[in-house]
Amino acid sequence: MSVLPQPPGRLLTIREYANLGEIEHGRYELQEGRLVMSPSPTPDHMIAIARLYGALERQIPKDFAAVPDVDVDLQLAPATHPGSSRRPDLLIVRREALGRVRKERGLLRAGEVLIVIEIVSPGSERTDYVIKRGEYADAGIPYYWVIDLQPSGSLTAFQLAGGFGYQEAGEFAGTFEIETPISVRLNLEDLRHE
Repeated sequence: MSVLPQPPGRLLTIREYANLGEIEHGRYELQEGRLVMSPSPTPDHMIAIARLYGALERQIPKDFAAVPDVDVDLQLAPATHPGSSRRPDLLIVRREALGRVRKERGLLRAGEVLIVIEIVSPGSERTDYVIKRGEYADAGIPYYWVIDLQPSGSLTAFQLAGGFGYQEAGEFAGTFEIETPISVRLNLEDLRHE
């Protein structure tokens, strides 16, 4: 880990953001060239991510990987312009994208992401349901799932509908089961920590 350097006094590109490396204390994202910090997740939030990761890793095809809490270049601006990067709670990518990141030491790219998943935290409802929904759709990520752990767990699934952004594919409670884009069955109540 490294200490966050003093902001350069200008907007950052994705490459400059990636070169910051791991940053201590809190979670940072890049929003149109500006570093944006959000508080560290709660223990219940992290337990839900761990349980979700375990459930997905057991079910997804071997040529895909579930990856928690990692930066994604949304590819919304040219490389020399201020960029945007989000750090979703979990995403599913083709395994070959992980090899590219190891080789190039860059970030995962939105074009490599199949599904992006956010777990709602107190105070993140608007960000998850409106702002990130728009950004992920603009970035061309085909599927977006928003999980709300309260009161007993629900999942809202969105699917990219061409130039219209995301279309809601349904809100699910109890069990979420799909066959496309991958076959997955999740017991949403199992994600909660009591």
